Amino acid sequence: MTSQTSKPAGLVAIEKEMARQNADAIASFEAAAAVAMTIAQSLRKTGRLLLLGMGGSHAVGRALEPLYRSLGIDAIALPLSEQLGQPLSLIGKTVLVTSQSGESAEVLRWLAEAAVAGDTFGLTLEDGSTLARTVPSLIGAGGTENAFAAARSLTVSFALHLAILSALGEDPAEALAILHLERKPDVDAAVAALADASAVVTSGRLMQGVAEAIALGLTELSRIPCFSLEGGQLRHGPMEMLGPNVGVVLFRAKDATSDLVARMAVSALKAGSPVVVFDASDENPIEGVATIDTGTASGIAAIFALLPAAQRFMLGFAGARVADLGMPIRTTKITRSE
Repeated sequence: MTSQTSKPAGLVAIEKEMARQNADAIASFEAAAAVAMTIAQSLRKTGRLLLLGMGGSHAVGRALEPLYRSLGIDAIALPLSEQLGQPLSLIGKTVLVTSQSGESAEVLRWLAEAAVAGDTFGLTLEDGSTLARTVPSLIGAGGTENAFAAARSLTVSFALHLAILSALGEDPAEALAILHLERKPDVDAAVAALADASAVVTSGRLMQGVAEAIALGLTELSRIPCFSLEGGQLRHGPMEMLGPNVGVVLFRAKDATSDLVARMAVSALKAGSPVVVFDASDENPIEGVATIDTGTASGIAAIFALLPAAQRFMLGFAGARVADLGMPIRTTKITRSE
């Protein structure tokens, strides 16, 4: 076993963040009630939600889109850079800007240039940030994440959304139970399955936002091409890239789309790709696929079930490819230029 002292400093930093992420997520949920209720009231009034963010923060928005839509809210997640260049109208919308630091370049420019309306809110880990000082904000517990790749910040951000969903009438009990449980599934089989992969595509249906978050982390840490395509989009042409050196990582939960994810797993296997499925569906494992069972869950509870296992896989996959895991060489934790 690798000792703590011999681990790369970047990996140690990520593991420290992951070790406290569930406790911070629970604390974030509990502290968010008042602001979450205000956001819920805005959503009941407007019925429309625009989720803005960059990087992992945008992936959070993508993961929450279907959950808000299931409550009758017309929700769309857009990169903040796209909103700056090709803006959607903000009239009649509740706007939620997510930024772990509250200080990224796009956030600062958007706050300076946009006519920030009364139904605009923030979601951040830093209560002293420009974002938090400018608009009413949900604040994640534990302060800014110091490690490079998003881990704790994702879990905490999802917990803050759990507070909004709870204020809208959703029962948070299942999600909170998973956070309290802190399962640590063995992901060695998934890492081994993709040992020869020189590129990875992640995919899901209702869990597509989780797939996008993990693809980002895999790319940042392993420095090889890892990207995400929604399951239907992967079907329409990109299957041509599949083969022994292109790994496929799928995410499914207990919902109406789980069978579509299973069909993609079979198709990817037939195309010659090694396939990993992070599975919260309670369906039978697919023969030939490395399945990581994360329990049974749906909705935002499934996100909390899938995410820790996927994060552990992300570290194992990248650790087999780079010696200085978690130490960026071309980017920084807070992106301050456009």
